Amino acid sequence: QSGKSVLANFVSESIEGIGSYSPTQGVRILEYEKPNLNGNSKGAGCRFELWDCSGDQKFETCWPALMKDSHGVVIIFNPELPSHLKEIEMWYSCFVQQQPLLDSQCLLVAHHKPGSAGDTENLSLAYPLNKLKLIHSNLEEDPEDVRMEFMKYFRSIITLINESREREEMSIIS
Repeated sequence: QSGKSVLANFVSESIEGIGSYSPTQGVRILEYEKPNLNGNSKGAGCRFELWDCSGDQKFETCWPALMKDSHGVVIIFNPELPSHLKEIEMWYSCFVQQQPLLDSQCLLVAHHKPGSAGDTENLSLAYPLNKLKLIHSNLEEDPEDVRMEFMKYFRSIITLINESREREEMSIIS
């Protein structure tokens, strides 16, 4: 109940499930294409798959399959719920540290639901979470800022993938 599906729908420009809360069962895969992601009007668009995973630990046995071949992890939490601050440590450990992912491939999103109160901009996270990129998302107040932060994150993932591919090609050549 942190807003994962709402953000996944927003970022992928999907209208699926808008209006009512329904917990994700296992995983929901959203596919979409983003043209000109790198600002190059001549470049090809990028195709993305966002895997909107349930936060329910009863699906833990599915997590290894969800993580296989992933290029990045976005951990979304409600900063007003103290239990979420503990849970994100578990998500980070499982989805980032236990995988061959770099911290730069992880994005933390403190999602502020409509009508939420309190000063959560001064959120302080413990190590190792404090070294991750953290953004605050409020779709009521600054939806375009949220979209822009996600696009920056996606660009950084694309750059990592391209650099890795180039290194692999160079190792084959030499």
